[in-house]
Amino acid sequence: MTTGHRRALGQHFLRDAGIARAIVESARLTRADLCVEVGAGQGALTELLAAQAGRLLALEIDEALIAALRPRLAGFPQAEIRHADARRFDWGALPSLRSDAAGRVVVVGNLPFSVSKPILERLVAARTAISEMVLTLQKEVAERVAARPGGKRYGALSVLTQLYCEVRLVMTIPAGAFRPPPQVDAAVLHLRVLAGPSVPVADAESFRRVVKAGFAQRRKTLANGLAAGLRCSVEAARRGLAAAGIDPARRAETLTLEEFARAAAGFELLRAGGVE
Repeated sequence: MTTGHRRALGQHFLRDAGIARAIVESARLTRADLCVEVGAGQGALTELLAAQAGRLLALEIDEALIAALRPRLAGFPQAEIRHADARRFDWGALPSLRSDAAGRVVVVGNLPFSVSKPILERLVAARTAISEMVLTLQKEVAERVAARPGGKRYGALSVLTQLYCEVRLVMTIPAGAFRPPPQVDAAVLHLRVLAGPSVPVADAESFRRVVKAGFAQRRKTLANGLAAGLRCSVEAARRGLAAAGIDPARRAETLTLEEFARAAAGFELLRAGGVE
């Protein structure tokens, strides 16, 4: 991959050793754990992770960076660097790679800003194979993931991540800590995968559809937005929300996860009754 392609992915390499240590420490790795690093890059985290994890699998898409990093890992027999694209990697296979069946699977990485959302969505989708994540993202994206109801940053990414993960904002990283420095600051998120959904959800796909539809046109009332997103009449949307005990005039950003779950259940009842 050329330098131009790396920049197109939004790759900015961490150069601050103190911040690198703080990121690794927040993962609380043990010798029982498998750590998977997303985007080893120039190795700011890699050797630190290799020194603490029972096994390290470092993923990197740039073959030139892999060649430069491989000699630095020669002293860590438990570390492997693999040419892979995190957007297509088989995350579900990770538990079988652990050296200790009792250990955690911990994903750590500085995600390229331009593709952080699809990578995060893939990781959440593979949640049954992952214990925890420590991810560096664009600050605005990190704040969206961690956002609570009622604010402008709260959206589908917040809801669909928090349904399955406990999310904590660990630290903010100034742009100057990276080379080349990005146009914006970054932030580190710690995500702990929950044993089950944070609220009861009857049908995960119905929940996802309602959440996506609700936020697709967030300036509209919830009833109008859901009608457009779910391709039903506004009247049907109002009935579905009313059945869930939710005011159709509210906006999506005001709903809690539990209310979205009720709304999804209400629309499933309407669909079962053949109402469009």
